[in-house]
Amino acid sequence: MSSYCFRGRMLWAATVLMLFATGRTATAGDKVTVGRRVRASDRVAMQSISHDVWNALLQKYVDARGWVDYRGWKRNSGDLRRLDAYLATLSTADPSRSTREATLAFWINAYNAVTIRGILREYPTTSIRNHTARLWGYNIWKDLLLPVAGRDYSLNDIEHKVLRPMGEKRVHFAIVCASVGCPRLRNEAYTAERLESQLADNTRDFFSRRQNFYVEPARRTVHVSSILKWFAEDFGPTPQAGLQGLLDYITDPAAHRLVESGNFRVVYLDYDWSLNDQARRRTAKR
Repeated sequence: MSSYCFRGRMLWAATVLMLFATGRTATAGDKVTVGRRVRASDRVAMQSISHDVWNALLQKYVDARGWVDYRGWKRNSGDLRRLDAYLATLSTADPSRSTREATLAFWINAYNAVTIRGILREYPTTSIRNHTARLWGYNIWKDLLLPVAGRDYSLNDIEHKVLRPMGEKRVHFAIVCASVGCPRLRNEAYTAERLESQLADNTRDFFSRRQNFYVEPARRTVHVSSILKWFAEDFGPTPQAGLQGLLDYITDPAAHRLVESGNFRVVYLDYDWSLNDQARRRTAKR
């Protein structure tokens, strides 16, 4: 056992002993439900769900770079209700009646909308990581739930049990965890009809940003977001193969040539968990 692992287990044991000594128990956080529970007889085909309300809200509160006006949204009680109504509409979906494209668009929108609602619930805040308790207490990724077809879906469920098993690796450049290091939050909803072009565009945008990707040709080094490390198995058997599988979305000529050669090393960039907040961006520019 490594010294790091040993220290981690000792810390856990000490924490448990402290909890017993104080009469407390380590429990999961309180569950928060968005959307609503719908009887089977009231469910509709997933591909018939309209994302127009979500689209309008994104156009109003998200800029072209993916930064969100959380402050303005939080202050507008009418638009908070519109977001809640949209989430309630998502709860009426029947996943068994859908096309692949409609299913992908639905769950990408669901992930992003639930995340935004979770952040608005906590705002003002500086990071989603402020709301991801590990031992006990509320964890936004596990305890914020959207009911769909008789099942409660957490953000973790949507990402790891629904979207990733569908085998579309570009979803990693579409779902957004409200952080600067994330892909851009599009200021439009994903739709079945435009899904291919939207995924392609957002993936190209991701690789066009230096915070996510850049190369040092002289050193044959590629610097890339930690997203490609965390989900390496979704991209390819090696880091090099994973990037080569995304070559169509790398538009910089020097970077394209280096990745195409396959002869390069990969360095993963630090991830910025700061909130993708327009107010923060305006303050940083002063």
